[in-house]
Amino acid sequence: QVELVESGGGLVQAGGSLRLACVASGGRFSNYGMGWFRQAPGKEREFVGGIASGGATMYADSVKGRFIVSRHNAKNTVYLQMNSLKDEDTAAYFCARAAAELVYFAPPAYVSWGQGTQVTVSS
Repeated sequence: QVELVESGGGLVQAGGSLRLACVASGGRFSNYGMGWFRQAPGKEREFVGGIASGGATMYADSVKGRFIVSRHNAKNTVYLQMNSLKDEDTAAYFCARAAAELVYFAPPAYVSWGQGTQVTVSS
């Protein structure tokens, strides 16, 4: 049983930065792709970015050049560095472990999810 716990959310002014962390327990963390998703009130959960087991990364167009996903396998942790934050980045952010080693855009490809951490950007 894999458990994922996110941290690092909070209130930040537009243009500011936050770094989210997601710690995994159980399973072989290094073998799997990890993704970050977000969900704003009244909207569907959307892919933000992810990192494959080999380190390759993928991002949604809306965050390219502003967000960076990284992983530290020895710490069973995946990070989401968020820079130049905008009002539209306000959402609950979730990390998820993929069913395999790659990164996938679609939520059904992920088998374990964290509880989420709230990010609120104020202008």
